[in-house]
Amino acid sequence: MTENQRIWARSRDRLVAAVTALGFHAELAELMARQLKSPRAIDRMTSYVRQAHPTSEEMLVDEMLAICSEIDAWRDRKASLDAQAKYSAMLYYGTLGQDDDDA
Repeated sequence: MTENQRIWARSRDRLVAAVTALGFHAELAELMARQLKSPRAIDRMTSYVRQAHPTSEEMLVDEMLAICSEIDAWRDRKASLDAQAKYSAMLYYGTLGQDDDDA
């Protein structure tokens, strides 16, 4: 098992422990961990569970979806900023792929 797998497994285990401590099924926590896809997101969900003490599965899933939505929005914004930076560089330095021999 690699170090990344160990980190992911520890995050998943903490989420499972927090969710089962509230009386929910471990399978729900494992499904949420898979959907969240990163130890950082899983840890964020674990913090929510420990602080908010949700009373229904719907509240758990709603928070998981909110976290996923925020991550997707961040990725979209990052991609947009990268594209804008490339476009600005193209405008500043000239058209990409233009041969200097033509001048």
